[in-house]
Amino acid sequence: MPVTVIRNAAWIVAHDAARGGHTYLRDGDVAFDDDRIVHVGGPYDGPVATEIDGRGRLVSPGLVNIHSHPSSEAMNKGMLDELGSPRLGMSSLYEFMPLFRPDDEGRRACVEVTYSELLRSGVTTLVDLSVAWDGWIDTFAASGLRGVVGPMYRSAAWGTRNGHVVEYEWSADGGRAAMDEAVATVDAAIAHPSGRLSGMICPSQIDTCTAELIADSFALAQERGLPFQIHAAQSVVEFQEITRRHGVTPFEWLDGLGVLKPGAIIGHGIFLNDYGHVFWPEADDFGLLQRSGAAIAHCPTVFQRRGITMNTVGRYIRGGIPVGIGTDTYPHNMLEELRNALYLSRVVSKNPYDLRTSDIFDAATLGGASILGRDDIGRLAPGAKADLFLADIADPAMMPVRDPLRSLIYVAAERAVRDVFVDGRHVVVDGEVPAFDLPDALARLEAAQRRAEAAFQGLDYAGRRHDEVSPMVYPAA
Repeated sequence: MPVTVIRNAAWIVAHDAARGGHTYLRDGDVAFDDDRIVHVGGPYDGPVATEIDGRGRLVSPGLVNIHSHPSSEAMNKGMLDELGSPRLGMSSLYEFMPLFRPDDEGRRACVEVTYSELLRSGVTTLVDLSVAWDGWIDTFAASGLRGVVGPMYRSAAWGTRNGHVVEYEWSADGGRAAMDEAVATVDAAIAHPSGRLSGMICPSQIDTCTAELIADSFALAQERGLPFQIHAAQSVVEFQEITRRHGVTPFEWLDGLGVLKPGAIIGHGIFLNDYGHVFWPEADDFGLLQRSGAAIAHCPTVFQRRGITMNTVGRYIRGGIPVGIGTDTYPHNMLEELRNALYLSRVVSKNPYDLRTSDIFDAATLGGASILGRDDIGRLAPGAKADLFLADIADPAMMPVRDPLRSLIYVAAERAVRDVFVDGRHVVVDGEVPAFDLPDALARLEAAQRRAEAAFQGLDYAGRRHDEVSPMVYPAA
């Protein structure tokens, strides 16, 4: 097969098998044959079909994003940036997000914009948690990403009719039909001819699913050898709802269902019994999580908007809890997500050593790969998948370059990312994503947002206009 070599790369984030982690190499080659890496470091002297000049480039393993909602979140830009429900723990989940959603045309635009943003920030593997929609699988495959299709389903819809009480409308079948449809979508993804798609079993939220639906979903995931993910411990409302219903914390309830085990991914996992916003002193959620083997999908940006953050991701990682990183919201920029995780952990702990850059980069590469049950992504090593990105170390935001990953994560982010390869395919070329017409997708997303604004008042229980709920930064002259 034709071999591509990145020649004389200035910096390489290579995998050191002896120490089981990443290491820096200087002035070396990275070569891949079709979809597999065949050489990392030192000169490659085999036959070559394509050469890429690596001088002035950082070569890094692609990032593994284990939690994202591409079919809706991109349209919330400008709406939810500083909006929460004061009588619902400052979350925007229950009062506002159900009212500001894209229509079918807008959903496709959302997805194309989001996939493009993620690729341009170095993401090569993405867990897409969406409600299934027509064209999803083919669009995901066309993006070039290595995709994990996670169709969400639930037993009840949530909402509020007064802004301070969340109500749940339960389906007659407890969500069984929705689960069957989701499993069929997963099967279609696995069978897709691209060979880059897989699936995940994803009951939506702990408070919107019956005990039976959650337990049966996890059992199915274990039987099929698929990952399982559920949103839990993500809000004060949810914590209080689960303790009211069951007399135990969300983590204790999942444990009682036999779900808090290796193979389970908990989306967010912030509101433990020792979190400052809640009071449930007799439990030991952190110890329970440590002992369980379950993993956490950490998405700091969406929560920092609401004045909320984990306590702390450094504590979780040091405690041996598997942690991966996701982009729950816009901007779908994985590198900024890493930066936010680092800063927030240090602010909450009041300790700059609470979380190191290596910890969070490991979580976004090796950690995410391990959580998904893979040892062939998230690393640059012979035999691994050819999933990688190149960043320009001569970009002004990268210079001076004492340490390229620090320059990339703390300053440059996606501005320095030039090229991305997934399965050896060139999916970002000089900063552009060939799969999609991004200007066209953005124009369609803009139009969809205007339509959502027009529909907002008719959906709101209080009949408010969108600009009353989320006023502009300054009034119009």
